[in-house]
Amino acid sequence: SPPVPVSDMFHLVDFSKVRWELGRELIPTWAGMVFVVSFSSCLDVAAISMDMGEALDVNNELMTVGISNFVAGLAGGFTGSYIFSQTIFTYRTGCRSRWIGVLVAFTFIAVVVSTVNFLEVTPLFFLGSTLMFIGFDLIYEWVVEVRHKLLLSEYAVLLATFVAIQFLGINGGIGLGIVVAIFDFVVTTASVSSVIRVSRRSLALWRPQERAFIENNVYNATSPKIVTLECRGAVFFGSSMQILSNILDETGINVSTEEKAEISRINSPLPHHPRMNSLRLPGSLSPASVSPGQRMKGKRQKPKTPMNNAIVLRAPPRFLVLDLAAVSNIDASAARGCFLQLAKVLSRRSITVCAAGANSKIDWIMQTHDTAKHFDVDSLACGLIESNDKIILFEDLDEALQFCEKILVAEAPSQTLSFKRLEDYLVGTQGNTEGISLSTAFTHFLGLEPNDAAALIDYERGGNSFHSETLYKSGETIFATGTNTDGFFVVLSGSVVLLADERSPSGTPSAILSGAGRQQVKQRRNVVESGQISRVLSVGTVFGFVDYILKRPRTFSVVAGKDSLIAKFHSSGLEELKASNPDLDRIVDRVILLSSVVELATKDP
Repeated sequence: SPPVPVSDMFHLVDFSKVRWELGRELIPTWAGMVFVVSFSSCLDVAAISMDMGEALDVNNELMTVGISNFVAGLAGGFTGSYIFSQTIFTYRTGCRSRWIGVLVAFTFIAVVVSTVNFLEVTPLFFLGSTLMFIGFDLIYEWVVEVRHKLLLSEYAVLLATFVAIQFLGINGGIGLGIVVAIFDFVVTTASVSSVIRVSRRSLALWRPQERAFIENNVYNATSPKIVTLECRGAVFFGSSMQILSNILDETGINVSTEEKAEISRINSPLPHHPRMNSLRLPGSLSPASVSPGQRMKGKRQKPKTPMNNAIVLRAPPRFLVLDLAAVSNIDASAARGCFLQLAKVLSRRSITVCAAGANSKIDWIMQTHDTAKHFDVDSLACGLIESNDKIILFEDLDEALQFCEKILVAEAPSQTLSFKRLEDYLVGTQGNTEGISLSTAFTHFLGLEPNDAAALIDYERGGNSFHSETLYKSGETIFATGTNTDGFFVVLSGSVVLLADERSPSGTPSAILSGAGRQQVKQRRNVVESGQISRVLSVGTVFGFVDYILKRPRTFSVVAGKDSLIAKFHSSGLEELKASNPDLDRIVDRVILLSSVVELATKDP
């Protein structure tokens, strides 16, 4: 055909001949093109970034593609993305100048403006061979060489997408690839979820006799009264049954046939037909795992050996504490099918389940589905928890462990523990901010000799106090990250909250988007989003001493969880104490030493 000027291209556009009523039929094509271009552009950016070994600004690159397509559309052109092969070829040849892009742009403009048909004068075999070379090179690189850089499941997704594109086209192949990737994500996420038994202690201050009772009886290696399990990953319909099975195995619980049938029914899509359950139940929870003879005699299975721990529990514990700080998400099916069933199974055996460290979404899900509730660590309502069939929620692991330890110490026989508990020294009713004296806290924690206790009391009464006592309202900052360190603190009443990061405290409750709209989450403390809480410290706890000893700025923030009375040991007062009364200074040093030991004891060996 004879060449025509570039202006003739615009004569092809005649809006009078456009059938606008057919525009609705083109919407799927338009949406598919937007998806393909956007998706391919993201892949191009990722591929170029991988080849360069440098991070690219994806948002900036996508904006470039969008603006280019908009201009191309106004000029009557086609949509497109990066010339991936040219970009890689230019980079590998060592060209780092932006002039290569300007040259390509002017070359294309010259081709459009020129009346010469370049395809007639260009050897087609050269263009074809170049395209085939690029195609084979990309296939070899992204199908063969990439095997050593991908997991088996990721490589299977790649191959499935590649084969599907050959038979179903680009749209159908990408769609099938997305489906395969979703399936791989579900399987991988379910396998990542895990339950590990860990050794933890609370930071509560106990007298030596109490601490010995707790270590020998509460945290006995083979018959512990408190078992702490750390849950990780996402707990959802694909992993909830395995998580439940692992928790029961780690706790040493034998599940009866009736309980297995109930769990199977709850987790079945067809409630009255557990055999039609599309989810594969673990062997330890499947009713089929019990022989007919065992069903007739009502026998239970022999407990399995825990996978993650060599120590097998001789007897079930009194408390099960779940650390959910590393759990990213729990869906509704897991809340009812896993955690609610866990609480019911253990409540029949007089075992109380506590959960700590859950983020606001998990907290809301578990409370909404009547799976869990909050409980005050300062309360010792033993009678209320004996018949409890729900999980008790706590802000952090230390608070949950303190609650369990206090219950067990309160239940200890009088001949075993013949002394007052620390809370017995508190004056007034619950919620009163008048706390214990500093000498009482030290005497209780260290078991000081009468002479040492009397020396502390005399020093305080003599007006030479080396500390100050300040009342903080709930949510008020005690100190913030990065501030100067001029002493350490002791909680005399109430509680304080250690923040996990540098975000500012906020009293605004978080919100959850549910099917019914925005749901406000009622927070127990007017302090921070619960996900920020690192630790909750109660009466008698010493904090801030590590930064004080190392003479460095504060590495964390602390706010009052409740109206609290806090004693502060000032650097100047301690220096004066060291010079005037070395004996009392040694008592303070012993407090810091034992506080460090207690903190180390809360971590895994």
